[in-house]
Amino acid sequence: MITYDYDIIVVGAGHAGVEASLASARMGYQTLLATTNLDRIGFMSCNPSIGGLAKGHMVRELDALGGEMAINTDKTCIQFKRLNSKKGPAVRGSRAQCDKDLYCLSIADVLKKTPNLSILKSEVKSLVLENHEAQGVVLEDGSEIFAKKVILTTGTFMRGVMHIGLQRIEGGRVGDASTVGLSDQLDDYGFEVKRLKTGTPPRLEKDSIDWEKTEGQTGDDRFIPFSFMSDRTLKLPQIQCFLTYTNEKTHEIIRKNLDKSPMYTGVIEGTGPRYCPSIEDKITRFADKTRHQSFLEIEGLNTQSVYLQGISTSLPEEVQQEFLQTIPGLENVKMIRPGYAVEYDFIEPRQIYHSLETRKIKNLYLAGQINGTSGYEEAAVQGFIAGVNAALSLGGKEPFILGRDEAYIGVLIDDLVTKGTREPYRMFTSRAEHRLVLREDNCLERLLSKGVELGLVKGEKKAEGEKILKARKELLSQLHAKKLVPNEDTQNKIRSLNTKILLKPATAAELLKRHEVSIQDLKTFDLPIPDREDLTEPVEIAIKYAGYITRQNEIIQRIKNLENMLIPEGLEFKAIRGLSTEEIEKLSQIKPRTVGQAQRISGVNPSAIQALIMYLKAGSIKPNRTNGLKHP
Repeated sequence: MITYDYDIIVVGAGHAGVEASLASARMGYQTLLATTNLDRIGFMSCNPSIGGLAKGHMVRELDALGGEMAINTDKTCIQFKRLNSKKGPAVRGSRAQCDKDLYCLSIADVLKKTPNLSILKSEVKSLVLENHEAQGVVLEDGSEIFAKKVILTTGTFMRGVMHIGLQRIEGGRVGDASTVGLSDQLDDYGFEVKRLKTGTPPRLEKDSIDWEKTEGQTGDDRFIPFSFMSDRTLKLPQIQCFLTYTNEKTHEIIRKNLDKSPMYTGVIEGTGPRYCPSIEDKITRFADKTRHQSFLEIEGLNTQSVYLQGISTSLPEEVQQEFLQTIPGLENVKMIRPGYAVEYDFIEPRQIYHSLETRKIKNLYLAGQINGTSGYEEAAVQGFIAGVNAALSLGGKEPFILGRDEAYIGVLIDDLVTKGTREPYRMFTSRAEHRLVLREDNCLERLLSKGVELGLVKGEKKAEGEKILKARKELLSQLHAKKLVPNEDTQNKIRSLNTKILLKPATAAELLKRHEVSIQDLKTFDLPIPDREDLTEPVEIAIKYAGYITRQNEIIQRIKNLENMLIPEGLEFKAIRGLSTEEIEKLSQIKPRTVGQAQRISGVNPSAIQALIMYLKAGSIKPNRTNGLKHP
């Protein structure tokens, strides 16, 4: 009989590993976090920012559930922006540029102070496997550590190779070696292991840049914290980033050196990110463009390192130096280090359940770039879900699975498990069919109670979250209750708002539905409107978009009928008449949990779904009316 050293082992201390280990430890389970570099826990390997469109949504969702990324971002923010602020509420997104060193130090400090959590500096070479179950890990010195659950969050390190021109360097990023053994073991076990590619721009020396030739870009005056527990005042001094552009000279140098790019000589086999292309890709795919913009982002308050956003490259170092000096402001620039591409192994994600446990090996969970995703935020939320589900499984509880109508986190995981990916997966608002109800402002309404139920939101945090929700509810009620009678005093106040006078009595909520009237305007009617945007914005959106939200909720309810129709474990899809060979193969491979999930599988046609529904009804399969869904 095995004597377990830990309940859960988390391999890798990037953003996924951080959230996985914190979640499981905070849920009361003895957790070991294994990493090869103690100085780079929660390190931002690429850009110095958290959030963005859809990504900011996930950070706030994670905060409502009890994760750590949001509050650490607020602590270390050195520039805040709300993107798409002039557009509709569904597509607005928060983004914070952070001090990279302080972010890393702060998150490591949180981990070190967390009860039930131990940190080990060592490389994990392989898994301890027995009877299709993970039982621990084997370290580089050959020693074994046993655990009831193992979570792999290996990032870009599984057989990672860096490319600078035609030079190949083993490693997952500069300064850190690649890991060898895990992906070979998984491949031998029958997993489909593939290669992906990502890249990073050169880092430039701050004092070598002529800033006067660039355009300064300030952050927003108004700070909207990612975490509902953060103060609404910034902790650190705020800095500018700077805008510059490539030109035809830049493009000419790159074009004549494409034969030295590993992307264009077939050296790199992995697929790169479509939505974050290298500068080599940009000038080739968008040959008609005479320039491409780049933001110069200083990576911290006390560093010389400048991140050159938008100019990811793997050209030789001397070529990078040559083309950089054609860009305004960079004529005399010095590189701290060149840009490079990284090629690494990932596990095709259709081989995992929605709980992030693998289908082939019980008690083994995968989270982050190992599942084919790109980005700190996508990694962090997967790590959280894996940590939570490993802990719930130890307690004999059903897995925690978020629906596509509940969170962007649910959209992300469902896309991975159902559709897989052929390129680094990045979250966008366009991926969510219910995005109007998945806004940044209503994360607490959607998810706080789930965080409380998990035991990850408690004490002061629980009280503060519930206080905010109560204040929003009371404000909404007051606006619906306040009657405005069209007397002379009311009409004068309404005229002052540059809107039409009332023709009949109306509530304050009905007046707020008008496009030109804001919730702060209602103060003129002696309503107690708070100055806090986190209290007023969700209420204003709920009123102004009430009709659209109602229609979307009706659609969600209809879809839920399919989501609640469970497909029994071990169903032989070939027994269903009317399915094509391709449909049988895909359904058998992915093994969808519900008819709703089956409907989203590429290549499974509506006629096949109807045949599946008829087959299930004929077998008296009842829709599931509970919140939790069991996976096989």
